[in-house]
Amino acid sequence: MKIKSVRAWWIQIPIEEARQHTSDFGTLRTFDAAILRIETDDGVVGWGEGKNAAGSSGNYATLVRLINEDFGPRLIGRDPADITFIWEELYNGVRAQKAAMAGHAMPEMARRGLTVSAISAIDIALWDILGKADGKPVWKLLGGRKADRMPAYASGGWASADKIGEQLQSYIDIGGFQAVKMRVGAMDSSPHASAQRVKAARAALGPDIELAVDAHGTFTVAGARRFAHLVVDCDLAWFEEPIIADDKAGTAELRASVNVPIATGESEATRFAFRDLAVMRAADIFQPDPAFCGGITEAMRIGTIASAFNLRLAPHLWAGAPCFFAGLHVCAASPASFTVEFSLGANPMIHDIIEDTVQARDGMIEIPEKPGLGFTMNEAILQRYARPT
Repeated sequence: MKIKSVRAWWIQIPIEEARQHTSDFGTLRTFDAAILRIETDDGVVGWGEGKNAAGSSGNYATLVRLINEDFGPRLIGRDPADITFIWEELYNGVRAQKAAMAGHAMPEMARRGLTVSAISAIDIALWDILGKADGKPVWKLLGGRKADRMPAYASGGWASADKIGEQLQSYIDIGGFQAVKMRVGAMDSSPHASAQRVKAARAALGPDIELAVDAHGTFTVAGARRFAHLVVDCDLAWFEEPIIADDKAGTAELRASVNVPIATGESEATRFAFRDLAVMRAADIFQPDPAFCGGITEAMRIGTIASAFNLRLAPHLWAGAPCFFAGLHVCAASPASFTVEFSLGANPMIHDIIEDTVQARDGMIEIPEKPGLGFTMNEAILQRYARPT
């Protein structure tokens, strides 16, 4: 079996006005992603996804061209089962052979960012192909699964203080969730305003629902510390991306000074960045995004680092179907995982581009049983919403 074709598209799906929400990214009017199709010479098709932004805040033209014009041609004729070594070759570039023989990485200068996003899309698609070719779900190829269902948390929470309780309760009513996450930080006028919304949410939900907060990296260390102390009585499950991902030392400083678990990693790429987070004691929960961190291969490596440092894994899955399903398989196969992110904002990139139904029941998400990633892509929908690049 050899790779015959590689093609990526910038898919942009409108969100109906009634379901749009506003955060520090602005008002999200579309959901965008780079969706990748790889086909082998015997007709097996794998689907992948690359990401350079959350939801609709990114321009995907450059990422799509990187896949189609640079990485894609390198894959033609390759055995799609060589997943690890394709990953390493794309990461190390012209020194890939030397790196393989030496036993350590020798990456090119542009080794992160869009480069790893493109590798992520390819990696996810190759795992999909391998599973379909073997007639097995990806989790079985990764070593098995811990359960046939995983706990999920409802991810959303942009409403004002007087409506946030009602919004979060609506999530619980939809899927029976026992955990929810709301947004704070730059979308509010101050740490105090964020704290007011969190206090209102906790009062509405009561003590038995897990409540997490996500600042999208928009606080300073001082602002994050101030916010954390303002909500010290709210029993938060975690404080996600409190400050910019570039300041790992600041994140470690914050973690040492507050009583809430720190979650981070959706803006990080490769095992090397997560190694630094672990060594610096900067996080309690790792949140790699399979469509940005390096795909399924790298997410599993990151999960191993989490396990080795007695940390937990909760992948960032505000994404399209290929990334979301990749995250399900990683969660199922990783000893360090404990919950699945389920977006409750409008997400047509999960629900509209595939023929399968994705939903939570009793706060749980089923792990796919079908071969590969476990979904059937609706290619007509992709063609309808593909942007010219």
